[in-house]
Amino acid sequence: MTSTAPAPRLRADAQRNRERIIAGAAALIGERGPEVPMEDIAQRAGVGVGTLYRRFPDRHSLIREVAADMFRRVTEVAAAALDEEPTGWDAVVRLVRHCAEPDLGALSGALRGWLSEHRDRDEELRSLTAIWLERFETAVERAQAEGAMRTDIGGADLLRLISLVTCRMPELPAEANREATARYIEIFIDGLAAQGR
Repeated sequence: MTSTAPAPRLRADAQRNRERIIAGAAALIGERGPEVPMEDIAQRAGVGVGTLYRRFPDRHSLIREVAADMFRRVTEVAAAALDEEPTGWDAVVRLVRHCAEPDLGALSGALRGWLSEHRDRDEELRSLTAIWLERFETAVERAQAEGAMRTDIGGADLLRLISLVTCRMPELPAEANREATARYIEIFIDGLAAQGR
């Protein structure tokens, strides 16, 4: 089981390097998958390979932190949507659009296999996933209770469908993929609305 003891606080420059490494790794994993070379990640992050390995001694520790960071961020977005949007339907729409953002969709898809292999053995990742799903499901339940969203679909169904809508088509250039995803997600949102809404 992975330890959840808090890491020691880093100096400001070390923290910036760590954040750059995670962001660079997330971008490259989304583009090329979890097996992208560590040297390429260091180059994307603008740090030396030695700096990368001081922060993350192996590929597993880096991918794990990229996954944890992804869940922390979507959980924060879910909390904000629930707090700030006037209705459950507005919260669902905000979350669906966020989940369909191309970089997040690509990263989530690229990490799917890795997470299915490692998440159950990692207490923090299990907890982060559970919190994210709970908040997403709360938005769905609110929208359905308002009569705004069809009731024959749950939060887990919705997330699976989003992953299908946001799949990249390798035969299309990046911009065409972005435009297609944006168009399809709006059609998808229309299909979630309750009849007569």
